[in-house]
Formats: sequence, C-alpha cells, structure tokens
Amino acid sequence: MTRSRVVKNRGPKTATATVAPRPRGRPRSTAAHEAILGATLALLREVGYDAVTIEGVAARAEVGKKTIYRHWSSREALIADAVKRIVNEIRIPDTGSTKGDLLALMRDAVRVYRDPDNTRLMPGLIAAMARSEHIANIVRTGFLAERRRAIAQVLDRAVARGDLRATLDRELALDVLGGPLFYRLLITGGPIDDRLARGVVDLMLNGFSTLSR
Repeated sequence: MTRSRVVKNRGPKTATATVAPRPRGRPRSTAAHEAILGATLALLREVGYDAVTIEGVAARAEVGKKTIYRHWSSREALIADAVKRIVNEIRIPDTGSTKGDLLALMRDAVRVYRDPDNTRLMPGLIAAMARSEHIANIVRTGFLAERRRAIAQVLDRAVARGDLRATLDRELALDVLGGPLFYRLLITGGPIDDRLARGVVDLMLNGFSTLSR
C-alpha cells in the first residue's frame, strides 16, 4: 500500500516591508510659517515697528512662542523677513514717450505711498533703519531697490531716445524722482497726489533734458 504524502500549503511568501527611518527633528509647518509672517506684517502696519512683540505675533497667528523661535532667532530677524513681503513686482511702463513712462511710474508710486497700510508702516521702518543695520539692509535692498531699478530702466531708455542728457547723473535723477514723496510722507505731511506726480516729472524733464544746460 502506497502512502500518499500530504504537502502543506504554506502560502505565498510575504515580502518584508522596508520602513524608511523618520527624519530627525520636527518638520517645518508651512501653514504656521505663513501665518506668523502675515501676522507680523499686519501688526507692523497696525501698531508700528516698536510695538510689535513676539507675544503679539504669537497671539495673532495663533501659535506658540516656541514655534516662532523655531523659525526665527529674534524679533528683528522675524520683522526683517516679514518686511521682504512688501516687495511686489514693479511693472516697467512703455508708453512710447519718456514723459508718459515717468508719469506712469510716479502715479504708481503715489498709489503705493497713499495706501494707508504703507503710510502707517513706513515711518516706523525708517526709524528702525537708524537702529538696526539688518532692517536698514532689508529696506534698502527690498522695495526701495526694486523701485529704483524700474525707474533706472526708464531713465536709460530716455537717454537712448535722446530725451535726457547722456551725461545724466542717474543716482541724482533717482533721488529727484523719489525724494518728494518721502519728504511729504515723513516730514511735511503734504498731499501725495497726481499734482505732485506731474510736478516731479516736469521738474525732471526741465532739469535733465537735452535742451536744458
């Protein structure tokens, strides 16, 4: 009598899953990061540079102070990072004439400087620049530099057209275009309006055109 051998079905072999090791440390929360920067910028505009505190930002962003200090080493570093967000892309106008281009730039500047958010923010930032090289560097290389670069391209185009002198002192011209707005915003409190925009452009063209010597 032949015995039959029973073969047990052990089933298919199961592959052993490889578990990747977790990265060390806590992952950075993008949502918290954005909320903190937004809260900082909002408080800068509402209460001014000197009154912004880590506690205030934490309450506004609904995060803990430890969360803020995980991302930024100090109040100054946080504010400097938030200030960078003021910079927006500045469109370089091309109206076909130097006067039209300068007017477009000046009217855009008037819009920016008349914005209540910016009128509350700017004085505190200017004062902070005198006390903090970090803040000063951010302001100078941020929205101010962006606006000056845009105006410089318009000035270079005007020189190429022959509307402005080839010997134009570009830095002086940039100061002439931007200075009156700052002066009225920070010192005299005079109107920042279309009349100012047109007056500055006329002054610029009269003082630096190829016809004026």
